[in-house]
Amino acid sequence: MDVSAIGVVRSSLKDVAVAPKNEFEGAPMATIELKTPYLAGLDGVQPGTEIIVLTWLHQADRNVLAVHPRGDASREKRGVFSTRSPDRPNPIGIHRVAVLGLDGGRLTVSNLEAIDGTPVIDIKCIRDRNREQAFAAGIAPNDGNALIEAGRLAWQRGLVAGFNGNLSLRQANTCIITASGCAKGHLKPSDLVALDIDSGNVIGGTAKASTETGLHLEIYRRQPEAHAIVHCHPPHLLSLSLLQTASPLLSPPLYEADVFRNMLTQVPAITPGTQELADAAGDAATRTRAVFLRRHGLVCWGTSLIEALGLTEEMESLARIQLLMRG
Repeated sequence: MDVSAIGVVRSSLKDVAVAPKNEFEGAPMATIELKTPYLAGLDGVQPGTEIIVLTWLHQADRNVLAVHPRGDASREKRGVFSTRSPDRPNPIGIHRVAVLGLDGGRLTVSNLEAIDGTPVIDIKCIRDRNREQAFAAGIAPNDGNALIEAGRLAWQRGLVAGFNGNLSLRQANTCIITASGCAKGHLKPSDLVALDIDSGNVIGGTAKASTETGLHLEIYRRQPEAHAIVHCHPPHLLSLSLLQTASPLLSPPLYEADVFRNMLTQVPAITPGTQELADAAGDAATRTRAVFLRRHGLVCWGTSLIEALGLTEEMESLARIQLLMRG
């Protein structure tokens, strides 16, 4: 059996010890440099295409058959075939990424956790017709679908209504955000816009980005742990804030209330869509994961959309309990 490298990964990741375990744990954009004899194989690959990249994890220990999951010595060892450990008899890496750019034999791809210099042994195009949608350049299909699903869940749970609220994801140095005036429970690929986080310039999509884009960008700029943001108008929390102006906002006598109350910061009433509000929210997000905007709504950030959405639900649930206590 003969397997030859068709290319190599070029990445800012240099050390296996500090590289993310998965692409959604902060893996950066990277470049795949294909060798000249294999360039014809790229015919049909274009920006927006979702691909599987197979790599040869060249620094792996091929004699390992059992590992501590995620390198955590406090956890019992498991067989490598039940883990994603790079150490294994045949160290093949599998990476699901989106093609963000193509220049000759150089592919710019999203969220690749392989380190610089990792050999690439194959590339396969994903043809999942149930998920395949026409996302704009700069928007990885898996991220686009995650935003569409999160919008639907937020709408089903009554956290957003009509056209209010906005959601976003960080993809390396790109912010993918919902467009202005779109129904979050019925999002389409054309309802998503990609922007450069540093400059704020649009790099993908034709719709107008949310009027609260500045708020999302400021949180991403100031809080490096934020990879997803949910901004919604939860009715019970808003109702409670209008009835109760004193702090703390959430005060039901429940053990869990203490935990989530300490995760919430309040920002005074500031006109929505302004840089003043964006700066205030961005500063507050450096201290807590949830920011309540007086007379406006709630902003929660997390390492994933599910995490940010879950925190939003917790805050809304506690507010509902507190209102029910009032009778």
